[in-house]
Amino acid sequence: MTVSQLDSLHASPHATAPAPLADEVVLELRQATKKYGGVPAVDGVNFDLRRGEIHALLGENGAGKSTLTKIMAGVVALSDGQMLVEGREVQLKTPLEARDAGIAMVFQETSLVPTMTVAQNLFLGQEQFFNRLRGVYISAQQFLQSLNFDVDPTATVSLLGAAKKQMVEIARAVLHQARIIIFDEPTASLTPEEKKYFFDLMLNLKARGVSVIFISHALEEALLLADRITVLRDGQHVVTDLKQNFDRARIIQAMVGRDLSQTLYGQRKTHVRAQGDCVLSVRNLRMASMVKNNSLSVFAGQVTGVFGLVGAGRTETFKVVAGLIKRDFFHGGEVLLRGRPVRYRVARQAVADGIAYITEDRKVEGFFETMSITQNIYMGWLGKLGSMFGLLDPGRAARMGEHWSQLLNVRAISRDVKVIELSGGNQQKVVIAKSLVQDPDVIIFDEPTRGVDVGAITEIHAEINRLADAGKAVVVISSYLPEVMALSDRILVAKQGKVVVEFSAEQASQEAIMYAAIH
Repeated sequence: MTVSQLDSLHASPHATAPAPLADEVVLELRQATKKYGGVPAVDGVNFDLRRGEIHALLGENGAGKSTLTKIMAGVVALSDGQMLVEGREVQLKTPLEARDAGIAMVFQETSLVPTMTVAQNLFLGQEQFFNRLRGVYISAQQFLQSLNFDVDPTATVSLLGAAKKQMVEIARAVLHQARIIIFDEPTASLTPEEKKYFFDLMLNLKARGVSVIFISHALEEALLLADRITVLRDGQHVVTDLKQNFDRARIIQAMVGRDLSQTLYGQRKTHVRAQGDCVLSVRNLRMASMVKNNSLSVFAGQVTGVFGLVGAGRTETFKVVAGLIKRDFFHGGEVLLRGRPVRYRVARQAVADGIAYITEDRKVEGFFETMSITQNIYMGWLGKLGSMFGLLDPGRAARMGEHWSQLLNVRAISRDVKVIELSGGNQQKVVIAKSLVQDPDVIIFDEPTRGVDVGAITEIHAEINRLADAGKAVVVISSYLPEVMALSDRILVAKQGKVVVEFSAEQASQEAIMYAAIH
């Protein structure tokens, strides 16, 4: 793509696109049905998308949102029903056919080539016969800057963090000049500043006449950005209406079939659990440039919330505690478990001592994607046992899988389904079960409800509270302040690699916590 082509792509939307027709339907699904093993993931759904609108698609995990959008993007084929693009019936068999029809999808799990650079991924499939690499990098840099995306076009994708990978995916969809762009959880990995840029980008696309569908578990985003909102439940269409006819309570009622507005993040905490024994202490911990003389304590029978902005060192601190990364060898500080100094070389040693770390990145670090629900939970138990002889006992594995699946309400056709085939919320429950089957004394939840629907959020929160009530020492790391306020008995605020202030839940306010995190 030449510089002149890029200039035309970023010209004023009002100068390059006619005013969109408010009622012009560009994509329509009629009685769309998709079955897996005879069980419908999407059942008789009617859906339409208008030119130049932002259409939010909401629902619990397992409601059929991703399946419906994958049908539109040519990833999966309809079992029954029709799909029309600009009034013409189509049967899209591949994402390439969808792209040729003007449809692009930005997946929650990025589809980038990890061994290629950012620029090469952007222009993949659009290469000219003769390419000057320097020209490709310059074009990519100009394009990314026009979107306010701070990404190095020469960087190899495998070295990027989740947020920057997501930016590259978004940029690629825009670069292909698709008339319909589908975003699956586009803001899950973005910082507040990056989210602002992304929201501006969506509004810019709308002004050009591009139609946008986006899936989000952040209901506030839908209420802020969408023109219309569609809610699915159990694979079926519940309601489609204008944004102004919704509020948070109505969306939740449509999603789950009951009112969770008073329980989702609760009211201000009025009861704080008493401190038990000090189970875990961190003293002057140092880890490269991310953790700087950090000190904190965690007590039995309480939920200790840890809040901080990106780069505050929260995750790195507790990965050191769990033996996943190593602190500085010299002057690295101390970690004490029940008063005893520990330094773990591998995570298995921490597991054996009763420490469980539940990762924020479930797809990369949380489960074995080709294994079933039962096998994943059983592998967690074997990790505690430190022996592989248990593999010879399929009966025990089945009992464990059934028990923990029922306890955490893992919804699946059977316990033998591969975890990668589950919805995000059910995957998260399996990751939690895989750690809790070890019967740990210290449980560290890192972003426990990221990419999880409102129904699953209440269930995960209930399990966290149950663990604390049972006397466990629970840590919840979260970048979502209402979640920290709803769960925590004590709140630690981290900034620039260390804890700077502690609040009791009775004293804390969102303003005070945010002030401590920023100033």
